Amino acid sequence: MLLEIGGPRFCASPRMLAALVFILLWIQPGHGQTCINGFAFDIGLRRCADVNECDILPQPCQGDMECVNQIGGYRCISAGLYDRPYRQSGPVLPELSYPDPPEGNAETFLPAGPRPVGPSYPRVGSPVLCTLGYAPAADGTCNDIDECETNSHHCNPTQVCINTSGGYTCSCTEGYWLIGGQCQDIDECRYGYCQQLCANVPGSYSCSCNPGFLLNPDGRTCQDVDECEDEPCSHGCFNTYGSFMCNCDEGFELASDGTTCIDLDECSFSELLCQYRCVNTPGSFACICPPGYYVFEDGRSCEDISECDTGNNTCTAEQVCFNFHGGYTCLNPLQCEIPYVIVSDNQCMCSAENPACRERPFTVLYRHMDMLSERSVPTDIFQMQATTRYPGSFYIFQIKSGNDGREFYMRQTSNVSATLVLSRPIKGPKEVVLDLEMVTVNNVINFRGSSIIRLTIYVSEHPF
Repeated sequence: MLLEIGGPRFCASPRMLAALVFILLWIQPGHGQTCINGFAFDIGLRRCADVNECDILPQPCQGDMECVNQIGGYRCISAGLYDRPYRQSGPVLPELSYPDPPEGNAETFLPAGPRPVGPSYPRVGSPVLCTLGYAPAADGTCNDIDECETNSHHCNPTQVCINTSGGYTCSCTEGYWLIGGQCQDIDECRYGYCQQLCANVPGSYSCSCNPGFLLNPDGRTCQDVDECEDEPCSHGCFNTYGSFMCNCDEGFELASDGTTCIDLDECSFSELLCQYRCVNTPGSFACICPPGYYVFEDGRSCEDISECDTGNNTCTAEQVCFNFHGGYTCLNPLQCEIPYVIVSDNQCMCSAENPACRERPFTVLYRHMDMLSERSVPTDIFQMQATTRYPGSFYIFQIKSGNDGREFYMRQTSNVSATLVLSRPIKGPKEVVLDLEMVTVNNVINFRGSSIIRLTIYVSEHPF
């Protein structure tokens, strides 16, 4: 077969081919350095050094061919080129001989013989012999032949020709390495040339970065981008490695886009957030109260406004302002029904001497109170007791009128007192008038009489 190594073709035997394969396998990279064919990494020099194939290969040249090492390869040259005798390139002049002088005439000179006459044509000297890879020059020296420039090399089309003294070598451009006589692309991405993303291209590579990073001027490493400088968030921004996070002010929540903050409807969380009504506001909420109330210091509870104390009422000078939860009422001056006569600003009396009063309660006392709507039950709301006690008397307490819905009952707490109990909740607004009767019985003097407390209850509209 024909083998080309840095010069003209020559025949190689199977043994020689096996030795050459041995050399190619022997050339290994050192410390991450890859050397082209004909070179091996020298640890001492810390670079690729030429391999002397003439010393390594067994019988690199056949017949009478001599092995001559070259940079990156070797050549086989005929041994006759080194054994030829030296030949003078100029004309050979005859030696001059002088005859012996005759005896007795030691001082007598014979005439000189005729001088040789040179030829009338130019004499051509012997041609200059140059080793392989050199060409004779006009001055008689040997000049190197640039096989790369004259295109007399035998490099593969994928290789690059590099001229050397007396020959040439075939190499690969940057980004390629020589494998099996062919220049193949080096996949730089396999060796971690890029910090993040790598795209291999013929003879080179290209680095890029993940979203949130920017490629540094070195073209390989990436630096984090502070997205918060562009204010992508509607409220607060927190930069993270390769990204960012948005946060929202109190009362707002992050939308599905991850950057916009939308108002949080706190009122939808619970019906107990406000005592009366909750109104959502941007980033917060507000509690409002019905007319007759104001929002307490806690911002959620409702407190009754005493229109009678603030003067914000419509009562006249003759009327009495009575405040209850959520409102007020104007009480007219007391007017007693006949045959009762007024004895104080809230009490009417029917005299025992008046025959019309015999079957009527002795006194009627007018009282007013307020009560919350839907108040929890049972609960004590009013207490009454005898103010005048007679020996041998006992007292009976009862609801004489106004308890049509059976919301109340009287519980006697002692011989002279009783308590009005609310047994069923009442929903307001409502006005309830109860006649609470105290019956006095004295069997010693055979006396039976009664007194009435006319209790007016103003039930509020709201349970607060």
